[in-house]
Amino acid sequence: MMGITTTLFLAAAIQVAPTQTAPAQLLISPERAEIEVTETAQLTLTARDGAGRALSDVLVRWIASTPELASVDQSGVVTALNPGMARITAVVDGTPTSVSVVIRALPPAELRASVGTDMPYAGQVVPVRVAAFNRLGEPVDDPELTWTSSNASVAAVDAAGLVFARSAGSATISISGAGVLTDTEIQVRPDPGMSYALQPMQSRVRTGDVIRFSATAEASGGGVIQAFPEWSLSGVGAQIEDERGEGVFVAEEPGTYRVTARMGERDVVSGVVIVEARGADAELIQVGRGGIAEHHSGDVWVFEGVDGRDYAYIGTFMWDWMKVWDVTDPSNPVLTDSLQLDARRINDVKIHPNNRLGIVTREGASSRRNGMVFLDLSTPAHPTILSEYTETVTGGVHNVWISGEHELVYAVHNGTRAVHVIDISNPEAPHEVGRWGIDNQQRSLHDVMVQDGYAYVSYWDDGAVILDVGAGTHGGTPTTPTFVSQFKYPIGNTHVAWRYGKYLFVGDEIFPAGWEADKAIHARGYIHVLDVSDIENPVEVAKYEVPEAGAHNVWIEDDKMYVGYYQAGLRVVDISGELRGDLYKQGREIATIQTTDDQTTTPNWSMAWGAQIFKGRIYSSDLNSGLWITELKERPRVVF
Repeated sequence: MMGITTTLFLAAAIQVAPTQTAPAQLLISPERAEIEVTETAQLTLTARDGAGRALSDVLVRWIASTPELASVDQSGVVTALNPGMARITAVVDGTPTSVSVVIRALPPAELRASVGTDMPYAGQVVPVRVAAFNRLGEPVDDPELTWTSSNASVAAVDAAGLVFARSAGSATISISGAGVLTDTEIQVRPDPGMSYALQPMQSRVRTGDVIRFSATAEASGGGVIQAFPEWSLSGVGAQIEDERGEGVFVAEEPGTYRVTARMGERDVVSGVVIVEARGADAELIQVGRGGIAEHHSGDVWVFEGVDGRDYAYIGTFMWDWMKVWDVTDPSNPVLTDSLQLDARRINDVKIHPNNRLGIVTREGASSRRNGMVFLDLSTPAHPTILSEYTETVTGGVHNVWISGEHELVYAVHNGTRAVHVIDISNPEAPHEVGRWGIDNQQRSLHDVMVQDGYAYVSYWDDGAVILDVGAGTHGGTPTTPTFVSQFKYPIGNTHVAWRYGKYLFVGDEIFPAGWEADKAIHARGYIHVLDVSDIENPVEVAKYEVPEAGAHNVWIEDDKMYVGYYQAGLRVVDISGELRGDLYKQGREIATIQTTDDQTTTPNWSMAWGAQIFKGRIYSSDLNSGLWITELKERPRVVF
């Protein structure tokens, strides 16, 4: 969840020394600027009194209200960072006024063309793919291009870059855009008499199921010929995408769809897909409650103590206690203790795999020495403080991940905005043994998860960063992380990442300006699904987005994703099989429950934090209402 530091910073930003004469009017010029990425614009503020006279020596505080798009220094110089509509605010005597700055994307400076084959047979169609890059070497999305052929009787090309091989000979395909030109040579071979086939010809599936179509070509004398099908689809409610020649189909709506592969200028093959509604497969049944209405709750971790009983530890937000619940009888949680710490926020709670050591994170300590607190769990119903580690993490720790195998903690430090690696082999004397941070002075770090030798780091506007921490693929070790890859998107706010199979599930968190913890918070953000089969090149292939709500933490187990979706409550999503498209619209959501009742700080408003699966039950915390224990009751699936 967002920290209170943002609110404090904005409050500080608008508390400026008063001028002798309070301005009656504030004007920024120009009222609307337009610049390209990397360019600058000078903004000037004029303050006037009630008589319309310009005031001199006015103290102005410039703020970039959309820092992901532009920055501004205290002289009013705006620097464009990313395309979009940036908002720049000037504050005088606590009074803000704003203007918009239009930031245009940099045009292409280089075009790179690639063709499936530069020696097609007459009668084939072959796509030409073009990658465009600006002068900074960054990719340019959807550039406007013009396509021409030097000899259309040999090889013609349409406005989308599809080449039609017509007769034996050679032709040059030229591509231009924004004054940049590239070309590729095509050598057309004689038609060998081709026939075409499509597999599968007919399929019956549910919404959300992915089907891969393959189209093949064969010469009349025998022998397979490489085909380059152009895929299309009849009807709405489904999609088909080309992936290395295959047609990848998935539907959001039930219906009958015809999939067509265009193989030549006059040759097509097609198949039929019958899609039925996926239908809800389960329901969430409330088993027990540990209601907390006197303050806001944070993260929860559930474990079996050394005494053989089960416990749930819950952190707090804007409160200095960690709650201890005995959940051995999940229908009747019992609060056994509360541990007070010097903190305004105990965001994260983690338990070592040996169940003898606990770690809680601190933010907002009155001593300004935050860090981590290590707990002795010899008596888990009444944990005691074993030690503290603040030496290199005084700025506050937001989240941690424990590697029991290596006796290490990976800590997210608010001060350095880096991942600190802490040796806990002697938990009474922890010490730092490594550190890694992205090379960006504006970076903001939020979360870390370690799995199978890789660390998945949520770096807010810098996206999800993957590090080698012992996988051995990129020279990293558990104490010396090395960079593997990065995936970021324009909106930023990358908050959490969880690896499952070949996918990385990345959640972004967006809170409205001026949100208040004791009121309804209209959060936004959703789960991005990245295919990390090629771990150096993550590709977004799907998403899970609940309308008018915001995602928070996830837990994934047995092909099911459990999401604390803030005001949309706890959600369970089927992530079995291959994933493509919009999982919510496909009906892959199988169960939900609103985590709110009369034991809450904010009536009628869920703020589900996350979930953990433990001994067949789901343990969740809610920012407003504390502990929830539910059970997933599955219904029999219809098998086609």
